[in-house]
Amino acid sequence: MNTISATQPDWAREKVIRGRYEPAKYLLASIRRYQQLKTRGGITSKLMLPLTVLFHRFWSAVSGADIPLDSKIGGGMMMPHPNGIVIHPDAEIGPNCLFFQQVTIGTGPIPGTPVIHGHVDIGAGARVLGGVKIGAHAKVGANAVVIGDIPEHATAVGIPARVIRQGQEA
Repeated sequence: MNTISATQPDWAREKVIRGRYEPAKYLLASIRRYQQLKTRGGITSKLMLPLTVLFHRFWSAVSGADIPLDSKIGGGMMMPHPNGIVIHPDAEIGPNCLFFQQVTIGTGPIPGTPVIHGHVDIGAGARVLGGVKIGAHAKVGANAVVIGDIPEHATAVGIPARVIRQGQEA
């Protein structure tokens, strides 16, 4: 049974707890803050933007992740080990996704950028390349190279990734 929603973000997954060393959460917080300030506008926002960009650069360096400030990432994102995570600025990532270290989301053989629906788990070292779609509640195995669509509730592994298990919502 999937208890984590593919549509409603669980913001508690991103909550920064002061005193804990969780660079991915601080990185996501700087991205969220930047996007909030850009949307709000006004003189205060304009004054705060450079500081927010500085925080983003700092936490990008500390975490070793390359996630642009204008990324389209749904709430509730988790990156337990953010080192080496690269996300293309045009990729769309749904809520409550889980990415492990060395994941790359970018361009590839199919024109466009990936669309990853909600509550998708992507294993360490996996690559999701090109204009592919990964359905909600799907899982991508470690080191898989996804260059084709993955349906909802499916598990994909290998190079190139192939579906080994088609699940159904419980």
